[in-house]
Amino acid sequence: LYQHFTNMSPSFYQKRRIGDLMAHATNDLQAIQQTAGVGVLTFVDSLSTGGFVICAMAFTISWKLTLICLIPMPFMVILTSWFGTMLHRTFYQAQEAFSSLNDKTQESITGIKVIKTFGQEKEDIEDFRKQSEDVVQKNITVAKIDSLFDPTISIIVGISFFLSIVFGSRYVLNGELTIGQLLSFTTYLGLLIWPMLAFGWLFNIVERGRASYDRVSLLLQEKVDITDHEDALNVVPAGKIEFDLAKFTYPGETEPVLKDIQFSLQAGETLGIVGKTGAGKTTLLKLLIREFDSYQGEITFGEKTLPAYKLEKLREAIGYVPQDHFLFSATVGENIAFTNPNASKEEVENAAKLANIHDDILQFVDDYHTVVGERGVSLSGGQKQRISIARAILMNPEVLVLDDSLSAVDAKTEEAILSSLRQNREGKTTIITSHRLSAIQHANLILVLEEGKIVERGTHEALMELGGWYKQMYLRQQLEELVEHGGH
Repeated sequence: LYQHFTNMSPSFYQKRRIGDLMAHATNDLQAIQQTAGVGVLTFVDSLSTGGFVICAMAFTISWKLTLICLIPMPFMVILTSWFGTMLHRTFYQAQEAFSSLNDKTQESITGIKVIKTFGQEKEDIEDFRKQSEDVVQKNITVAKIDSLFDPTISIIVGISFFLSIVFGSRYVLNGELTIGQLLSFTTYLGLLIWPMLAFGWLFNIVERGRASYDRVSLLLQEKVDITDHEDALNVVPAGKIEFDLAKFTYPGETEPVLKDIQFSLQAGETLGIVGKTGAGKTTLLKLLIREFDSYQGEITFGEKTLPAYKLEKLREAIGYVPQDHFLFSATVGENIAFTNPNASKEEVENAAKLANIHDDILQFVDDYHTVVGERGVSLSGGQKQRISIARAILMNPEVLVLDDSLSAVDAKTEEAILSSLRQNREGKTTIITSHRLSAIQHANLILVLEEGKIVERGTHEALMELGGWYKQMYLRQQLEELVEHGGH
């Protein structure tokens, strides 16, 4: 299941909640494990013990009396099967309720700052209480059905005892059995109580496991969207990147996000992509790293289409720094070395220097050995951004993609980072999306996107001469920066 999670594409995680997936990986797997472990052992135990006892009763005492005592058993099978069906349905619902509670808990803990900032603690606790009560009620329903198994089996076994005494007494009077044989028979019948109870318990475990298995199976049946072609090349791509994209629409949507995107980027050049929020900048980058394949047109890297390469090799060529900077609950050094765990201390520090974060790290309590906390909670937005950039730089990729990754740093730091990249990534391609135009004005090619289309293209100078959206935004940002510095 975990391997399946790692293979799934982003669209899978857009449809599924993290808490729900965690519940599948914990509670559901535990129920399946119970069935596969204790359930199988109980099945073998009840079957072998019950079988030996019935054979001993039939072959050593009286086969007729044995058959009579087994008459109630089909009723037990019918009733336990009916209880099992109800248990399967109610346990499935109980597991779904637990998934919702798990998701609620995970979401609340992640967003605890927002909850406290807006003073919504009481409302959140009340919501949690209601969901907890729902889980409790559904599990009580499961427990009620569960509690029917043992009494039902005990009654059936009791009826078998009654039949053995009634008909056994007749056989004793008729001389077909001795009193000693009848006592032995009832003793054997007493030995059947455990296998019968175990059989009911087995039904219970199996139905719980089956309900959880159904939930997990639905996950495992989800197909991986992005896969390697049979003849995919096992080489890291390099060279020119070309987009000849007619249209791309997100799965399940009707309106295309990108339309008529054509451009070419030579190896070693820098591409800048700008535009309003929602213009399609990040989507274009997602297509480059093959998060989606369902587009009309062609994207080539080194004269070959993206699917021509193995996915692992394609992504080895691209160092992607997303807008949402995720840091692991590890040290600063381990976070930077994530893309290259065997990197030396000097290589890690050099990457940090290029990302202009080295001096900040030295100010931390344990410098590179400082634990940043889950998701980098102890760091500022700018620090997280620069550590993420350092992580990508250490990978030394053919293409470095910065997806609005300089938004949390000031203009001076931004210029220092970009200057370092220009000096140290000679011959390698860089793609930058940004709302701040100063971050891309040095680019060899700048694309201005609007509603998924390229409305302006060219160098900074060419776009300034054009006098369109780019020039207006550039002048406005220059004026804002001037005001921020007191008009100097």
